[in-house]
Amino acid sequence: MLKRHSNSSCVLRRRTACNSPDGSVPDHRKHPGPHPEDEQLFAGDNILRLRESASDLAWLFNRGYASTSALKIVGDRYSLVARQRVAVARCACSDEATKRRRRHQIPAAELLGRDLWIDGYNVLTSLEAALSGGVILHAQDGCYRDMASMHGSYRKVAETIPALHILGDLMADWNVASCRWLLDQPVSNSGRLKTMLVEIAAERGWNWQALLVPDPDRNLMATDHVVASADSQILDSAERWFDLARSAIELRVPDAWIVDLSK
Repeated sequence: MLKRHSNSSCVLRRRTACNSPDGSVPDHRKHPGPHPEDEQLFAGDNILRLRESASDLAWLFNRGYASTSALKIVGDRYSLVARQRVAVARCACSDEATKRRRRHQIPAAELLGRDLWIDGYNVLTSLEAALSGGVILHAQDGCYRDMASMHGSYRKVAETIPALHILGDLMADWNVASCRWLLDQPVSNSGRLKTMLVEIAAERGWNWQALLVPDPDRNLMATDHVVASADSQILDSAERWFDLARSAIELRVPDAWIVDLSK
């Protein structure tokens, strides 16, 4: 029997690990670009199958089904491999969740003179993935999300510095008053990324602060400031949020590989 849950709107969180498409050893590339199987998994007839899967998953969410059970039903019905299931899970959400998120979303014009709290890894890894040609998912709530998974460690890649420069230049163009980057303290190399953020901000004259905290999600869900994130749990609680990753990709990475599962 399927278990029902009143607020089922998304299945997998960004910081959970995921397996490779066939359940074998995860891929260990040095860039956040395409997985070796992505050209097959996210192209041609598979796109239509993934869209139908996301639609069915949202249908189950609307009826209160638990996320894990719902994903298994949909994944088995459409014979989705593990990586495709991750993609569908990150794109599907209930109608209620979509409406709530859109009500609280603000445009770039409203960032003028405001403080922006940034879900550091969530935003940065999406832009890194876009710059390196990786899959970027266009979800039902309008957000852009990547396929990356945090395995307890973050590693600087060739796209890290360019991504930070893009984000900083855009936020300067939008006249954001200040940016507070929240990084997961338990994630290895967070201290190095914090130092990188502070040094780049000093070089460019940007008003940035970088903090290592045990649980960034809790801070971001509780703050009254505008939040930059595409994390579903954060968006379901944030009073005001801005899709920084999508804006940066649309404006500065026009040739990004967008897999549209929003329909």
